[in-house]
Amino acid sequence: MPREDDYLERRKKLVSLTDQELEKRFWELANMLVDPLIELAKTHTSPSIERSVLLRMGFSSLEAKAIVDRISELVLLGKGAGNVILGLAKSLGISYLVAGRRIASGELIEETRNLWSKSG
Repeated sequence: MPREDDYLERRKKLVSLTDQELEKRFWELANMLVDPLIELAKTHTSPSIERSVLLRMGFSSLEAKAIVDRISELVLLGKGAGNVILGLAKSLGISYLVAGRRIASGELIEETRNLWSKSG
């Protein structure tokens, strides 16, 4: 069964383009594919995504799980666990690693709640 292929027809639109124009077109198409994924990532998260972010920030897997659990209990997971930790650390003038570990151990809960209730 012969394959119906329109490659030669579609190629006609591209054959006259320079290398720079082809590269520009490539990136336009690539961005069209990725843009919906970026938008989805801005509005959706999960505990596993947030733990992954915290691991890349330097927390251990046990610390990351405890931090995500606490932030989830505070209904702040949608703000991003790393963002919550960084905001808290900045407001208290401490390192984000210290802030995260203190949240993991059950400290700074009221401070976190108060900070994020002010910022919406």
